[in-house]
Formats: sequence, C-alpha cells, structure tokens
Amino acid sequence: MKIALLAPLPSEQNGIADYAAAWRRALENEGVSVIAPLDGQPLARNALELSWQMQKVDWRRFDLVHAELGGGRCGEFMALEWLARHCPELRLTATVHDPERLVWRPPGLPRWLPRRLAQAAALLAAPLTLARERRLAWCLTRLVTLTSTGAERLARRMRLPDGRVFHIAHGNREIAAEPLPALPPQGPLRLLYFGYIYQGKGIEDVLDALALLQQAPDTRDRVRLTLAGGVAPDIAFGRSGSYLEALRQQAILLGLHRDMLEWRPDLPASEIPALIQANHAMVLPYRESWKLSLLGRMCGASGALSWAVACGRGVVCSDARALAEEASFGNGEVYARGDSAALAQTLISLLRQPERLSRHSEQARVLGRERAWPRVATQFLHLFRTALGERAHG
Repeated sequence: MKIALLAPLPSEQNGIADYAAAWRRALENEGVSVIAPLDGQPLARNALELSWQMQKVDWRRFDLVHAELGGGRCGEFMALEWLARHCPELRLTATVHDPERLVWRPPGLPRWLPRRLAQAAALLAAPLTLARERRLAWCLTRLVTLTSTGAERLARRMRLPDGRVFHIAHGNREIAAEPLPALPPQGPLRLLYFGYIYQGKGIEDVLDALALLQQAPDTRDRVRLTLAGGVAPDIAFGRSGSYLEALRQQAILLGLHRDMLEWRPDLPASEIPALIQANHAMVLPYRESWKLSLLGRMCGASGALSWAVACGRGVVCSDARALAEEASFGNGEVYARGDSAALAQTLISLLRQPERLSRHSEQARVLGRERAWPRVATQFLHLFRTALGERAHG
C-alpha cells in the first residue's frame, strides 16, 4: 500500500506535526509506504499557487491520500479540495484534530490581517465556510477523530451518514513502566505541565490554584509544579513580550516560593519519559476561547495526555475540548475549565487521598498498552484496506 501524506511535519513546532511524524513511523513499521510528496515546501494559502504545487505531483501513483487537518491550518484542507476536483477516482481520508469543524476559518484568509479583523472575518464567513467544509467532508472516504465525542459531533455537524467517521485514539509510544515517586504525606505532590507553552493553555489557572493552597496550613508548601515543553517564538512572544516571563511575574505577585516551580522550556525529546515519570500526575488546565465557541466546539485529544498515558501517569485536567472523555477511564481527575478554586479543591483531595494517584497510574498503564502505536497503526490499516476494498468492488 502506498499512501500520500498531507500534513505538517517536524521541524514545525506543533502537536499535529508531532502526531503526523509518529503516525508515519507506525504505518511504515507495518510495511506501508508513506510518502509526503510536498514535504519541505509549505502549502500555499493562495488557490492558484496551491494548484501549481499540486500539479507537480503524480497523484496516480498513490493508493490513497491521507491528511492531518487542524491547528488553524488551511493548506491541507485546500489540497484535499483540489484532489476531490481533479482526481475524483482517488480515495481521500483525513484525521480531524479539532472536530466538530474541519478548518474553522475561511481558507485563504490573508496572514497579514490584524488579529481582530481576521476573527471578525471568520465569524462573518462562518456559514459559507461551514458549507465548504460539508462539501469536502462528503468527498472524503473516511474521516478519523481522536475521541468518540469528536466523532459524534463531527458526523452531526458535517451531516455525514453512519460509517463515514471513525474514532481511533491518539497513539502513544511504548515506554517501560516506572513506579510512582513517594506519595504524600511522605513527600510533596509533584505536578507536571507538559506541552507547547503559550497563552490559552490555562497555565495561569494552575498558578492561581497553588496560591490558594498556600493559604491553608495543611496544604502550604505541599505541591511542586514543573512547566516543561516546547516554546514556539511566534506564539510565545508577542507585543506584550515573553509569555514565560509573564508567568514568572504572576508567580512572584501570587507569592509562590521559588522552589515550588521548576521551568523546563524546550525540553529535549530524549528526556521526556524520565521527567513525566518523576512526577505524580500531569496537569492539563486547557481553556476554550469564547470566540471559537461561536463557530463550534473543539473536541480533540491531547498529545501531552498521550505522553502521560504512555508513561503510566494520571492527569488532572479541565473539561475543555474532549479531555473529560480522555480522563474517564479511571486515569485522572476533571475540573471545570478556568476555575482555579475547583482545581485547588481537586489537588487538596489528592493530597488527602494519595491512593487515588496510584489508581490513576495503574489505569493509565492499561490505556497506554491499548493505545500503543503498533495497535493504532493496525486500526488505520484496517480502515484503509476497507476503503480501498470498496473501490475495488464499487
């Protein structure tokens, strides 16, 4: 089987690029030829330039084309539209990372537009964009989401029939299990925020929760937080300056002791498993933009959560996106997004009942084995073979 992959790939710094690279390796390990015909040349946002890019590839040599859609990108979406028009006999599939929409904003929207003007344009054009998304969705042989919530909502929003949208969980690496560190009251509760560090991830809420814990004698100085992950300069640094520096200033204003926080930005990949397993749980305090909520609801998974599962660690997460579903397997705790008081109460309950951390860790290991990349690759292979079989008998 020969598959063309349309996706961002490293060295792009985003979760979808990381996922696409791992997905590609997993399929190749199963004997599939996965080729990124446009790798090294960013997909044009202009329809004419994109058409020129697409025409340079002989798409007939592929059995099917698979795309990774999401992250506010429109290039892959427009490339699938081009293929649907010019290669109607080709099987097209996609993993949709941010359901219940495919692209969320008008494809081809100029990058130079001021932020607020771009947001206004997206809102005004939403009905037309949605109609365009639905047209493309009907041209795709299979759509995959990383959560069952996302699959249900995507199928409904795109008005797709049964059997078109499938849920295949986010794959994770196979990592040797390590026991939890000493649990409270023997030691402090060690939390890890892991992922790309930029505004909108709700990190401020964790700092506020730690400040609340400092106010009570039985919880004061009993939680440590490590902030680790990638920092993309174009995201983390804006007109207001360094986001990391803003977080440090917030910690100082809240009166958090220096030894309560450890900063590990731009963590090397080789050090990720050891760092995760040195902590009791991963905290994912994601928020949701009220502006995006006017267009739909994001129901995607979390690459950081897949790392926690792989390493046998539970999570403490907000109910943003579909995180509540991802923590519903006995592998974590969920609190209301943006509610730092609720997060503080959740941490207090873990301090008082540390055996819950052990249960979360055990369930995370079970989930990690179920979602190991070889198993996930097998699910994709079955899906692709079924789609190609339909063409052979159609």
